[in-house]
Amino acid sequence: MALAALPEILLAAVPILFMYAPVVVCRMRGVDSWDYPLALPAFRDRAAWLDAARLALVTIAVIVLPWLVAYHAWQTTLFPMILDAIGAHSPDWHYRGTWPRQMGLLVGYHLFFVAIPEEMFYRGYVQSRFDEVFPRKWRILGADLGWGWIFAALLFAFGHSLVSPQWWHFATFFPGLAFGWMRQRSGGIVAGALFHAWCNVMVTTLDTLYGVIPVSPT
Repeated sequence: MALAALPEILLAAVPILFMYAPVVVCRMRGVDSWDYPLALPAFRDRAAWLDAARLALVTIAVIVLPWLVAYHAWQTTLFPMILDAIGAHSPDWHYRGTWPRQMGLLVGYHLFFVAIPEEMFYRGYVQSRFDEVFPRKWRILGADLGWGWIFAALLFAFGHSLVSPQWWHFATFFPGLAFGWMRQRSGGIVAGALFHAWCNVMVTTLDTLYGVIPVSPT
């Protein structure tokens, strides 16, 4: 449960800030915002979208099975074991087979309201700006990376707790590394945004299937 949270009207403004704050900062710095990947390719640019989707799908194919196994072990065994060890109430989490309602709305929300704005800000501008300061010295799976990759992922994890603090937000550092790698590997933010949205939808779906997120009967 969040210890503190922004009012809903401010939460609604966060994606707008993520998308336009870098443009404002660029103007204040006297640089061209078009030098940063802060925009999506035109929808008619099929090649750009297909390349981004291909990279996202390959990444998903690599991690999906280990993720499913790790999630099942965590929710049904490891997390209850930790709670029992500290004398806390252990939830009855197990596979229930109840899917989220309005899946189309869920996907649209996480793609357009969460993933694209966050990738524009954290990877499109923040990581790119760090890379201008810290050289990219590491070659990892076809992407040239440096400390900017690490710092952007740290800020990404910290930023989640600014909006709505949760104990597990530190773990968002690790998918942040994947999003940052995809930004450098592809040269843009679309692949990372597609993967980012998939991760969010996957977590919500699994949490619903295992009863972490209750679904009231209708």
